[in-house]
Amino acid sequence: MHWDRVAATALSGTAVPRETLLAAATAGDDELLALLDAAFRIRRHFHGRRVSLHVLQNAKSGLCPEDCSFCSQSARAASGVDRYAMQSVDELVAGARSAARDGAHTYCMVTSTRDPSGRELATICEAARRIKSELSIRLCASLGLLDAADALALAAAGLDRYNHNLETSERFFGEVCTTHTYAARVGTVRVAKAAGMEACCGGIVGLGERPEDRVGLALALRELGADSIPVNFLDPRPGTALAGRARLSAAEALRCLAVLRLANPAVDLRVAGGRETVLGRMQPLALFAANSLFTRGYLTTPGQGLKADLEMIAQAGFEVGEVHRQ
Repeated sequence: MHWDRVAATALSGTAVPRETLLAAATAGDDELLALLDAAFRIRRHFHGRRVSLHVLQNAKSGLCPEDCSFCSQSARAASGVDRYAMQSVDELVAGARSAARDGAHTYCMVTSTRDPSGRELATICEAARRIKSELSIRLCASLGLLDAADALALAAAGLDRYNHNLETSERFFGEVCTTHTYAARVGTVRVAKAAGMEACCGGIVGLGERPEDRVGLALALRELGADSIPVNFLDPRPGTALAGRARLSAAEALRCLAVLRLANPAVDLRVAGGRETVLGRMQPLALFAANSLFTRGYLTTPGQGLKADLEMIAQAGFEVGEVHRQ
């Protein structure tokens, strides 16, 4: 496959077809650098060499009633993660201040839940109003399934983005979760966009899915018009249904990023949970496809830390800066 021609197709505004994306998802290791170079041509066109930093706040931890097989916060997992009720408005505002001091572009408040209660929604909305009155940081929230009224309330409070991941393809979703449907996730993304928020919507790879499932996810995100795509790499958590699953190879993880960039050229593509353990010393190569990353940690697991992230970005020839669109 001439990956430079594929990059030119994407940059011309023509959608890269499914069969080409499947070829990328199944490309051999000898093609990996050429594939990453194609992804980098697209990434550089839309985002230059900038990397935007995103910070997560675990606003409510553990005891989620859903049965997502990878998640240590599910009440069905015996993972031993911290469990606590909704943080206060003051705690959420303090988290935003800390993220802003670290140079974060986006601060995301996350709760472990099926959907937000009235009290939880009110807390997030009040925190958002206070943060926006004080800071210029962009705001995102991840509160589970939403209806139209909740989405409008969040948008009115000042949220820029709403996160709700599809996790995997529609075909494979039933292997990952049985307590809600793939269609419910799609519906939440649509009501968030209809309310005027950007859609932060991605998934997790390494669940046992096939390459065609990764392509299916990439195409579903394109169809939904995802503005931001976080990519998690399964780092199997003790006590979860996937505790014994082997991690992806670094090369496989990098191919996944390239597929998502080819399918969604202009998006904010972000490396998220599991990047340190799965990518290892090849982690800087992720920046040739992705233009943003979560720093400081991933809700229940620590990352390599802000200092190490900044050093990695600089040593790879990139710079911290805001997401840029052309």
